[in-house]
Amino acid sequence: MKGSNFIDIGFEVDERCKRLVILGALDNLIKGAAGQAVQNMNLMFALKETAGLEYAGIMPA
Repeated sequence: MKGSNFIDIGFEVDERCKRLVILGALDNLIKGAAGQAVQNMNLMFALKETAGLEYAGIMPA
């Protein structure tokens, strides 16, 4: 979801090469240091860990 604190992860088995291919896509608007700081503050103050991080971030026009 654009502007969110979520990551989509997918995988596929490549039988020919006997490998597992893993892909991830994230929207980095909240995943940086600021989002981590909010998550840590929530834990320190016994709040829901995702409080304030579940809302759509400000997206460039």
